[in-house]
Amino acid sequence: MTARRTFVKQICAAGALSTIPGFLHAQPKPEDKKIWAGLLHLSFNMWEEYISPHRPFRGYRPDLRLSEPLWNEALERMAKSGMNMVVIDLGDAVKYESHPEISVHNAWSPDRLRQELTKMRALGLEPIPKLNFSAGHDTWMGPYARMVSTQPYYTFCRNIIAEVIDIFDKPRFFHLGMDEETASHQHYYLHTVVRKNDVWWGDFYYLIGEVQKGGARPWIWSDYMWDNLDLFLKKMPKSVVQSNWYYGESFALKSAKNAKNLKENPQTAAIKRDSNRAASYIDLEKNGYDQIPTGSFHDNNTHSIGNTVKFCTEQVADTRLLGFLQTFWKPTIEEYRNLILTGIDLTADSKKWFDKNRK
Repeated sequence: MTARRTFVKQICAAGALSTIPGFLHAQPKPEDKKIWAGLLHLSFNMWEEYISPHRPFRGYRPDLRLSEPLWNEALERMAKSGMNMVVIDLGDAVKYESHPEISVHNAWSPDRLRQELTKMRALGLEPIPKLNFSAGHDTWMGPYARMVSTQPYYTFCRNIIAEVIDIFDKPRFFHLGMDEETASHQHYYLHTVVRKNDVWWGDFYYLIGEVQKGGARPWIWSDYMWDNLDLFLKKMPKSVVQSNWYYGESFALKSAKNAKNLKENPQTAAIKRDSNRAASYIDLEKNGYDQIPTGSFHDNNTHSIGNTVKFCTEQVADTRLLGFLQTFWKPTIEEYRNLILTGIDLTADSKKWFDKNRK
C-alpha cells in the first residue's frame, strides 16, 4: 500500500508540474558572462560492469581512477585558456558522510573535496557538481541503483543532493545527468532499468525539487527530447538548464525524409540521427529554454566543439545562450592525458572565435 501511495503522489506531482507554469522558478541571471566549462571525471563509475567490444575503459572499478598530476594540469590549462567553469563528475569518488557505503577505495573525504574547490575558485574556475541520476548511468549509487523509484532511493537521492550542495557551498548549478535511459544504451549490462512516461517524470521532478530546495539550478542532458519531443516540451520546466549534446562535426542538417528503407541504408540513417540531434538546439531555442550546448573531444572529433560554438552562436538567442561545455568521456588518468589537454585547447580556440565573432 505504501508503494502505491508513493506512486500516486509521483503521478500527481508530474501532473501538477506540467500544468502550473513557473512551479520551479527560473533564477535571476548573473552578469552577461558566458560559461566556458569543461567536464572532469573524479569518478567514472556510471556504467555497470560489462564487456564492451569498443569501450573497455567503461564499467565499474572499485578503486579511485585518478591521476592527480593530470587533474591539476587540466585545471591549470583550463584557467590559462580563459575557461571559467569546471563541472565535476563526483559519483562514488567522495566518501559522503550521509552514505559512505557507496564510496570506492581511496575516495576523497568531503574536506579534501572542499580544498580542491577552494583551489579551483582561486584559479578563476567556478566548480559545479554533477551526479548522473539516469538509471542507465547510476552504477556509482551502489545498492541504490537497484532500488530506483522506491522510498529508500528517494531518501538516498535527497541526502546526497543536500550533502553535495553543502560541500559546494550552494553552487549556482547542479548537473543531474538523466541521459540515455533506454534499453539499447544498456545492451551490455547484466541488469537493465528503464523508467518511462510518468514514472520517469515523477522521479525527475523529485530530483529537480531537491536541487532547487538547496538553492541551486537544475542542469541536465537534453537527449530525452530526441525521441519524445512533444512530451518534453509539454513537461520540461523552463527553470532547468538544457545541455543538448551532439558530438559530430557536421551541422548541415541534411534531410533523410525520402529514404525508403533506413535499415538498408545505414549512412542515411546516420544522417537523420545526427540532423535530429543538431536540430534539437533549434527546438530548444524556439521554445525558450536556456542552453549550454555541449561538444566533445573523445574520438578524433576535432571540430565538434568549434562547430557547436559557431552553429549555436548563430541559432540561439544570446540571452538564452548561457555558454558552452566541452566533454572528454574518458577517466582522468595518464592514458588519456593528451586527449583531455587537447580537448581543453580546442575549447580555448573556440572561445577566441566566439569573442571575435559574437553577434
